[in-house]
Amino acid sequence: MTIYCLNPDCPNPLNDDLNQICVSCNTAILPLLRNRFRVIRVLSQEGTFGKTYLAQDLDKFNEPCVLKQFAPKIDGKWALNKAVELFEKEAQLLQKLGEHPQIPKLLAYFEQDNCLYLVQQFIDGKNLLEELEKRRENDVWLRCYNEKEIREFLLNLLPVLQFIHESGVVHRDIKPQNIIRRISPKELMGDLVLIDFGSSKQLQPKLKLKIGTSIGSHGYCAIEQIRDGLAYPASDLFSVGATSFHLITGISPFQLWTEHGYGWMSRWEKYLNYPLSDEFGDILDKLLKKDIEQRYQSAAEVIADLKQPQKYPVFLPPLKYVSQQFIPPTEIPTKPRYTNLKTLLMAIAAIIMFVAGEIWYWQTREAQVRNSKSIAQPSIQPVSKTKEQTNQGQLAVFQTLNLNYDSTSSIAIAPDSKTMITNSIFGVRLWSLVTKQEISVFNADNSKVNVVAIEPYGTKFVSAGNDKIIKIWNLATGQEIRTLQGHTQPIHALAFSPDGKILASGGDDNSVKLWNRSTGEEITSFNGHSSRVNSLAFDLQSKMLASGSFDGTIKIWDITTQKLLQTLSKNSSKIYSVNFIKKSGTTSNNSVIGSYNNAISMWNPITGEKIRTFKGHSQLITSTAVSSQRNLLASGGSDKTIKLWNLQTGELLITLRGHSGKIESLAFNKDGSILVSSAEDRTIKIWQISSLKVRG
Repeated sequence: MTIYCLNPDCPNPLNDDLNQICVSCNTAILPLLRNRFRVIRVLSQEGTFGKTYLAQDLDKFNEPCVLKQFAPKIDGKWALNKAVELFEKEAQLLQKLGEHPQIPKLLAYFEQDNCLYLVQQFIDGKNLLEELEKRRENDVWLRCYNEKEIREFLLNLLPVLQFIHESGVVHRDIKPQNIIRRISPKELMGDLVLIDFGSSKQLQPKLKLKIGTSIGSHGYCAIEQIRDGLAYPASDLFSVGATSFHLITGISPFQLWTEHGYGWMSRWEKYLNYPLSDEFGDILDKLLKKDIEQRYQSAAEVIADLKQPQKYPVFLPPLKYVSQQFIPPTEIPTKPRYTNLKTLLMAIAAIIMFVAGEIWYWQTREAQVRNSKSIAQPSIQPVSKTKEQTNQGQLAVFQTLNLNYDSTSSIAIAPDSKTMITNSIFGVRLWSLVTKQEISVFNADNSKVNVVAIEPYGTKFVSAGNDKIIKIWNLATGQEIRTLQGHTQPIHALAFSPDGKILASGGDDNSVKLWNRSTGEEITSFNGHSSRVNSLAFDLQSKMLASGSFDGTIKIWDITTQKLLQTLSKNSSKIYSVNFIKKSGTTSNNSVIGSYNNAISMWNPITGEKIRTFKGHSQLITSTAVSSQRNLLASGGSDKTIKLWNLQTGELLITLRGHSGKIESLAFNKDGSILVSSAEDRTIKIWQISSLKVRG
């Protein structure tokens, strides 16, 4: 039999039940909490706040229960007090709301060994996301929920929402993962249970969150909740609509929001696998209204509409699809949503008006351009009359994102080129590169984030900053997964190995640490720099790591032997940026580059031989980025310009102008067709460079 160490920082909490001291962290082991609860296993990690366990209640014949541990590691007295207050309120809400049979009951709330514990009823069953994925294992499309099942889902869940809203509470995080179908031996379909009231809030005349706070799951939350920090019963109803959409289509609202912003909600019907009845289509449409005033205002209103007599039979999906096209069953007469003659004629008229308007607009626009003497655009300045001049006019800023009060010095682009993240004084900002809009802000417990990175697989990202903690996040849900602690000073550099197995970090404690990405365990620490480590880069085979420091050196470390291979640069200038590059058309490493003063040098990482130097900036270079696929090097600095170089020839291709402040960060997307830059002018610029001709 095994027993768990309840130290939230223990790297390996599993112990033999005979142990009185944890073998991993030397903490005294408690067999029982409050002489009543025995921990069985970890259910989830709650980021910087503790863990959630499956436990047994010995006072109830070993009945299973859920035990939430609260052990916050937060800088700042206000933030800590606020976190404790929210945890206590969750317990109070469960005590109040647990009277409802579809909400977990609170069993206990207590403090022990400087941690708070909340114990609640264990719900035996699967959440709706697990249920959906299980249904779709054999057939991706046919096993999504049909209209009849969604109606039953709504009539089962909405009375629970009506109860909590009438009790003065807004849940604020309704999604498939937070709805569990209780296993019932008597019925084919068990009752739905609403869980996770950690984000819920008591209703007030104006329920507003602190700036930079993001409550809820992005894609499922209404615009007023994400944009303004406001939450109402109608906000929960939007989340119910988004959850219904997910179950019907099998498509995550977060995915659509990432790609299309809030635009997907106005055309949600095009994602349907089969048509819905007009009545139910109207209900779902009203739940998904972007404008809160046009949305349902209470669960009772939705229930009333669902119980209205149906004019047409509920459509059930056909048994087969041909080329993914819908084949209507002959035995069920249906009236698919928006397919009647009146609607069809209106749609045709709208299309004609739209096309005519587009023709008029572009004819007018063309005339304006011809007659205009000059058009204000970010300038692209050639520095020679040969190669660079052939690219003049081919590059332009096609979008500028204004950060207003914020600034960013770290950019990471997801492998699919659809999203990017940036650091922020509030935390981490998530952007859509498709819509060019901010999706959300992930709060970082009131601590400034200095650097961000996305793992090669694109499912997780990491952030780190002044709190000396590395946080690992789920990119799709925005949920904090794990924290890594080991640095003693603020962190300024992060890098994933190309194989995704190792995370490297560095900062003001002059050290470089390697972490196992899967387990979160520290692998080793490289100590050799005498000042801040500001930049890190892995080679293509994940065998070497380059670290650039303010001590003026670039050090090459062997990942396998954990030894120093080479020290490059050795000058008195700070190294702001390092990159590994590979020879075009090969899978082997070619060289490592580093920026210092107003120049960039390229070295052989094994011999230390300098290969070439890139010169063209008039002031300090503060950021570089490499696209080995395009043979491109981008550099930016205090002269407010961005320069693009041919990596293989060293030729300066073009100079991009548009920023009015020092360039702080640069990043290419995966195929090198897009370059994103940020600067002290508090803007992010997105440059389309796919047409740039590069020899090599």
